[in-house]
Formats: sequence, structure tokens, C-alpha cells
Amino acid sequence: MNLPDDFITKYQGLLGDEAPAFFASLTTDENTAGYRVNPQRQVPAKLTAAPGVPYAQWGYFGGVKGRSLAHQSGTIYSQEPSAMFVGATAAPQPGERVLDLCAAPGGKTTHLASYLQGRGLLVTNEINRKRVRVLAENVERFGVPNALILNDSPDTLSPVFPDFFDKVLVDAPCSGEGMFRKDPAAMDYWSLDYVQDCAARQREILTEAVKMVKPGGQLIYSTCTFAPEEDEQMMAWLLQTFPEFSLVPVAKSGGVVDARPDWADGNPDLAKAARLFPQLLRGEGHFVAKLQRTADAPAGKAKGRAQLGQKLSSDQRQRWQAFAQEVLGTVPAGDLVTVKDQLFLAPSDLPDLKHAHVFRPGLHLGTFKKNRFEPAYALALASDPQHTAHTLAIDLDQWQQWVHGDALTLTAAPAKGWYLLTCDAQPVGFGKVVGSTVKNFFPKGLRFTVYPEDLQ
Repeated sequence: MNLPDDFITKYQGLLGDEAPAFFASLTTDENTAGYRVNPQRQVPAKLTAAPGVPYAQWGYFGGVKGRSLAHQSGTIYSQEPSAMFVGATAAPQPGERVLDLCAAPGGKTTHLASYLQGRGLLVTNEINRKRVRVLAENVERFGVPNALILNDSPDTLSPVFPDFFDKVLVDAPCSGEGMFRKDPAAMDYWSLDYVQDCAARQREILTEAVKMVKPGGQLIYSTCTFAPEEDEQMMAWLLQTFPEFSLVPVAKSGGVVDARPDWADGNPDLAKAARLFPQLLRGEGHFVAKLQRTADAPAGKAKGRAQLGQKLSSDQRQRWQAFAQEVLGTVPAGDLVTVKDQLFLAPSDLPDLKHAHVFRPGLHLGTFKKNRFEPAYALALASDPQHTAHTLAIDLDQWQQWVHGDALTLTAAPAKGWYLLTCDAQPVGFGKVVGSTVKNFFPKGLRFTVYPEDLQ
């Protein structure tokens, strides 16, 4: 790997004696893989036997296979270890309102969801239309029940959610210097001018993000770059521009170090932020800061109440309740809305969203079809097998048939009807038992073939 000449010159000047170790860490091909386990799952012991990431709850070092049972069921999420420090720093409490403003592909969103434990509100947003689809797939796979997925720019959202959130996470689009080792293509578009362009865009994003933090709430800012212009200098700008915010010390462990006040205006408070350097820990690199808004700041008020879809007809409600009581064992509480023939469980107490683009209004429960209700894959992955009335355990061979799209043949079939299929105690989808056959409803667009090496 050949680092850009301007990059080398810049960091030789900034790091001095530390520079050789820094450059050496970036030019090795030993990038560090990691994954998080889903605390809402019964996690097999083998997944928690790997070395733990010292600064991230639920985090472990090791690779993830995309065609594994653990991945398909949402029991694990592949995430670069230093990126886990962002969610661990935010650490929202169950019941809080949380916004992930630049959320795709979903690693930090699903980490925030683990802390919320299905309670409170998680608004997760991505401005790019293609990337928001990936975000939605990952939120679905992780079984997040309380997420509203939006596809908007920050300046569209700030008037919708004034002073609304307990925590706002801005994992800002950046120059990506921390990805050089993992993704060498990031060097192709890097330049000193690109760093300045990213910093300008970050200021625009933060200008809108601060408007959505409620008095007493917190803003968590992160990048995967080492550039002071996008890190310490960005925080110095924010503190000066928005004096109602102050830096909160970020807890540091496992090789995480203080940010560098000498790389900005010398304000010693900047050391409260954190830097993750690849020469000091097992990770690619990050910058993370936490800011608190003063509790006595004047608060705005969100307008109106969200209308996320249509109310159910009496026939639709009856069919949904019959399915939920029989198969799930309970009817989940929340606001039920339909979008055409699709049923969603929407978060409550949302403001008017008519000026926002709602990509997904909540947990997808299923589809109303002629004289029947068909449950959604998302509902299966958000269900707890221990508290579901109709479950059917399948073995690993049957699971491989299932994700391939094949119907299953049972030697001893239960009564006909819908069942939550489980493998190794993990939810993998809904199937319909008819005679000795389980009809396959695994989504066609997600089907895949499992090879022997995927099971190793």
C-alpha cells in the first residue's frame, strides 16, 4: 500500500515521533474484523468465546460469515471494532428518544437498538436512496421493533423534530482516512481539498443536528478519519458557534486515548473527546466526541401528530388479532397502520411527518391478502421464541433448505397453521404447516445457498 504523499507529509508534521508507528499500522494488510452479538437473542456460547472488544459492550474480535445461521437470524452483526466505540459512547437508556442522523449501513443504529431494548424511539435516517434500503434490511435482520426509518436531508428533519431527541448521533460523512487499510480504494479520492470539502459538509450537518437535541440532551459526533479539520477543529467550531453545548468526558479504555487539543485551538476541553489510533489498539481508527446541551436552553415544540398510514378496517383488525393471539400468543401494543395492504406497528407520539420522507413507518407485521393475513419476515426476526405460542424447531440441514427457498417435509408434523421457525433457538422466519409440509415464506430476494465452508 502506497499512502498519498500529501497524507504522509501532513501526519509527519502532526505526529512527529509517533508517525512511523502510525504509518506502519496503516500499511499492514492485517485489518481487524469484529462483530457484536444481539442481546435480544439467546446467543450460543461459541459466539461469546472469542476475545471481547474492551471498549464495546457485546463486541468481539473475529470474522463473520454472511451465509451463517448467526448472521441470517440477526444474532450477530459484523462491525469494525473501533466503530463499536461510537455506540458504546452514546449508550442510550431504554425509553429515550434517539436519532441516528447518518445511519447507513446500520452498524451504529443496531448498536443503539441493543441499548434501547425495544423501548423508546429510534429514528434512523439516511439521505441516500440506495443506502437507505441497506439500512432497512439490517434493521429488519437485527429484529429492531421500535425504529422509524427516514430518507431525508438534515435540513428537512430539523424543522420536524425541534428540541426533540435525548440523543442525536452524527456519524459524519468524512474523508475516510481510517478506512485506508480496510478499503485501499478510499485513498483514490483522498486529497487535502477533499478533507476541506468534508469539513464544510460536516458543518452543514451539525448546524441542523444541534437543533434536534432537546435541552439537557446529548450530541454524539464521530468520524472514521484522523483529520483534525474534521475532528478537533470541528468540535472547536461547534463549541464556539453553539455555546449552549459543552463537551462531556468520553470514557476511555483498551487503547482509546484523549483527542489532541494542540491540533485545534488549544482548548484543553478538547481532550475530553476520544481518538482511536490503529497503532494503539485493534481497530481501524475513529474520533468520537460527546456534547451536552444545557438544560435551561429554550425549547421549541414539535408540531402536530404523525399520520403514518391508514387506520385498519374492522375486518383487518380482526384478522391481525386472530393471527397474533394464535401464533404469537399476544397482541403487541402500539399504533397499527396500513400502507396499502401492508401492516406496520408504528412508534407512538411522533410529530407531524408530512414534510419528511418515511421509508418505513415502523415494524413490518405482514400483508393483508384475500381472506387471510400473511406475517412478515421482519416480524419473525423481532419475535422472541421463548414468548411465542407457535414455534417449530428445525435442524441445521433443514435451515439450509429453508434459506434456499425449499419447502420442508416433516416426519412428525404439528397442527396446521403458521409457526415461527427456529434453529439453534434463533428465529429464522415464518412457515405455514400444511399436512406434513412446511410451506416456505423466506423472502425471495434474500434466498441463498449455503456451502460447506459457510458452516465451518
